[in-house]
Amino acid sequence: MSEFTRLLHSFQSGDANAAAEMLPLVYDELRRLAAQHMAAQPQGHTLQPTALVHEAYPRMAGSESSSWKNRAHFFRTAAEAMRQILIENARKKVAQKRGGGTLQRVSLHDLNVANDANDETQAGHGHPGGDRPIRGGSAPRPI
Repeated sequence: MSEFTRLLHSFQSGDANAAAEMLPLVYDELRRLAAQHMAAQPQGHTLQPTALVHEAYPRMAGSESSSWKNRAHFFRTAAEAMRQILIENARKKVAQKRGGGTLQRVSLHDLNVANDANDETQAGHGHPGGDRPIRGGSAPRPI
């Protein structure tokens, strides 16, 4: 039985130290896997392979469903965790690009003042000459 398999069985039996002991055995391979995932990402990605490993491994080890059958299953799970992290980071980046996370609190008083100003403008008070052009650029016709 390999050292990894022994530690894998220990981890599944509830040995909390086994996950920490497993990391040095699989770190280089996890980093290569992370580098492969990162190579497929668009240019300008800010996450590095090392950071991806350090984010994925605790997520895997702390998961309720971390019952890996063997080494291959472990690395498939690691690849999936890395992929999910990259997806989450891409979604955050798109949200920030679209103004995500920059919500501003507006009071009801401010909304009422804005509505009143908008009503005055629509009534023609805010447009020179008193007549406000409608869509298409034509002025209102007298009845």
